[in-house]
Amino acid sequence: MKLKKQLFFFLPLLLLYFSCSTQNKASKALLKQSNYSFKKAPNKTYFSIVQLNDVYEIAPIQNGKFGGMARVETIHQEVLKENKNSMLVLAGDFLNPSLLGTLKINGERVRGKQMVEVMNAMNFDLVAFGNHEFDLSYTNLQKRLNESNFDWISANVLHKEVESKKYFYKIKNQKKQILKDSYIKEFKNSDGSILRVGFISVCIPSNPKNYVFYGEMFEEIKRAYNEIKPKVDIVLGLTHVKVEQDRIIAKLLPDLALIMGGHEHTNSYENINNVIIAKADANAKTVYIHRFEYDRLTKKVKVKSELKEVNKSIIPNKKIENIVSKWEGILNTKIKEVVASPNEVIYNTKEPLEARDTPVRSIQTNMGNMITKAMSYAYNDKVDCALVNGGSIRIDDVLEGKITAVDVFRVLPYGGAILKVEIKGSLLKKVLDFGLSASGTGAFLQRYNVSKKSGYWYVKAKKIDESKVYKVAFSDYLLKGFDIPFLSNKNPEVLSIYKPKSIEKAFDIRKAIIDYMKKL
Repeated sequence: MKLKKQLFFFLPLLLLYFSCSTQNKASKALLKQSNYSFKKAPNKTYFSIVQLNDVYEIAPIQNGKFGGMARVETIHQEVLKENKNSMLVLAGDFLNPSLLGTLKINGERVRGKQMVEVMNAMNFDLVAFGNHEFDLSYTNLQKRLNESNFDWISANVLHKEVESKKYFYKIKNQKKQILKDSYIKEFKNSDGSILRVGFISVCIPSNPKNYVFYGEMFEEIKRAYNEIKPKVDIVLGLTHVKVEQDRIIAKLLPDLALIMGGHEHTNSYENINNVIIAKADANAKTVYIHRFEYDRLTKKVKVKSELKEVNKSIIPNKKIENIVSKWEGILNTKIKEVVASPNEVIYNTKEPLEARDTPVRSIQTNMGNMITKAMSYAYNDKVDCALVNGGSIRIDDVLEGKITAVDVFRVLPYGGAILKVEIKGSLLKKVLDFGLSASGTGAFLQRYNVSKKSGYWYVKAKKIDESKVYKVAFSDYLLKGFDIPFLSNKNPEVLSIYKPKSIEKAFDIRKAIIDYMKKL
């Protein structure tokens, strides 16, 4: 099929070909690019894999500009038309976090149910466990496992019980299916023989839970590789670890043809020790299409990888779009209980707002600044400072471009009031010290009008006076004593707590941020 009015820029990097193109409306033309195809030859087998990672939103993001699982399904179907020997995989993190996941339907939180429903309809083949899968309670995770029609793998995570460690499992048709640490996919060759492709995986042990046991990832992936290699023709990685750890795996297992990874949220592609490591952008802003050629005589494999932007030019798949629309309708109904126009553009970013988990739990970010400034604004700036725990920021992504009310709800899905609290300076200093020492956890504090210089804390550019009483805007979660055990209404140095009325901006932190962004 001829492509019209398209301009391609190719950066050859070994076997990788990136394309940045202006697309016409004919979505069928998306994949008919000879640059990514192999010249067919006898004694060779061809197959393709569509790779996603770190997908939390089923609908398009950034005011509809990028992403959307219905668009991904269009790409998936075109790859299948191109070669029926194709797979759809996800390299971890999809059950959480999401705004939809926090909603209650019939008294029960969704907790990733919407994602599994969409992925089942898309006929996903295989997923890796990501660290955010373990945000769910064991009960909720088991429900999602049981609902899923796709396979799950990880070599280093096991279900930890009182006196034992076992593989996770799912129950389908009243039968228990064990989720092991590897997976084998069979493709038919042109001569009728079978090509066997093995997959191995590990998950970063960054989310400790009492029901999860993490084995040492490098030992476990090497074990999984050694066990599966004699059974297959090709071994591929589907991992959810930091890219530095993927590099170690590539050096440890130099015969891997490709590592499809997740966790970083931004696309990357590199070759380490002749092992390709590929990661797409979070929330399906991009997907990777990997095309493979396997020579049955020489046993050699070649890979051509296309990074495909998922944008408005791609016509959504109707079947998936209907499922997404159903869930978005539920979401909008819930949001309208707080704001009248969920999809109204309220702010245009001058620079991306950093709201990924690792930064908001370890350093002061511009998203943290935005939230805490809005908390002060909710009280007409008649507070000395504002504090929110980084763990309340749940989107684990970067916001850029046009921001809507829905985006704010995705940042802070649990909402809650902003409390005006009078506390002694001595307690405020202790709270700030604790938050700083908790770097890397949800108890790390994002701050407004607070700074630390030369070992001293300052509020409004003045050193904290431990005998003075300060008015502080706190997120209500912080006053429950979960993240900072000594910060609650039971502490005698907490002198008063003002809880806002339903008509006040401070009644819901999300409404305060929306109003503040509109003002800006």
